[in-house]
Amino acid sequence: MKIVVLDGYTLNPGEREWEELKELGELTVHDRTSQEDVIRRAEGADVVLTNKVVLDRYTLEHLPDLKYIGVLATGYNIIDLEVARKQGIVVTNIPAYSTDSVVQMAFAHILNITLRVGHYANEVHNGVWSAQNDFSYRDTPLVELAGKRIGLVGFGHIGQAMAKVASAFGMKVVVCPHNMDMKLPKEYEKAKLNDVFSTCDIVSLHCPLTSETKEMVNSFRLSLMKKGSILINTGRGGLIDEKALERALLSGKLLGAGLDVLSSEPPSPGNPLLKLKNCFITPHIAWATQEARERLMKQVVDNLQAWIGGKPINNVLEN
Repeated sequence: MKIVVLDGYTLNPGEREWEELKELGELTVHDRTSQEDVIRRAEGADVVLTNKVVLDRYTLEHLPDLKYIGVLATGYNIIDLEVARKQGIVVTNIPAYSTDSVVQMAFAHILNITLRVGHYANEVHNGVWSAQNDFSYRDTPLVELAGKRIGLVGFGHIGQAMAKVASAFGMKVVVCPHNMDMKLPKEYEKAKLNDVFSTCDIVSLHCPLTSETKEMVNSFRLSLMKKGSILINTGRGGLIDEKALERALLSGKLLGAGLDVLSSEPPSPGNPLLKLKNCFITPHIAWATQEARERLMKQVVDNLQAWIGGKPINNVLEN
């Protein structure tokens, strides 16, 4: 069995061998693959593993030997599922491997914006505190989380974990689930999307990118937000109209935004969000803790072994 990894670098940048996969077949690992090289590199493969390399209709139709696609992530919008189903290709993903790490990053952004930890650490290093007349120095608003309303857009594994952490901080949790008929724990408030934006102090996005959710955070919804509120996105960059967010941040409408994802990655140096002092951007690393990547790798192997054994798991075509 021939196994090809198209873009393995972000998952495993040389920290470990790929021994578990080598035991399952003839393995070829590419750190990165450009779109024009996909067919050549995957030709003759029974199994292709991909993180962000797109397997579209044209590509799949030119890979007649392909039997299995393993997505090295939770989202699988990079695969043309209609063609995969037609060709009898099994497609699997890795659900919930990064939940704790993503929640940690979301709250890292929340805590940074509300307490400006990075800013004050730099001020101390630069001698600003040493030059003060008083024992305490601050030049930004400092915000306590207890009692604040946090709106969670999406209530899957990550949204539910976010709610537990927010509750531990003493926050009021407001949820807009994908299915408004979903039953929530009695301590959480259910709200429609516009009501989340208009009533919450913090809005955090935890939903997939679909045709319905693309740029759901637009000028209108940003206009609904309370002055001094915070937007967090550890989901998908395309959920936000970045031009609209730029305007909201420049106007002072929002206290800040914490983003781990952007609509184009890596971003163009000209992306205006990169230079805004109240927009805090991390380079799509919420998923990438050592622990999360170990879980991901284990599930990749488990998924492939289950398929080899005739009982596929995490088969997205069965959803």
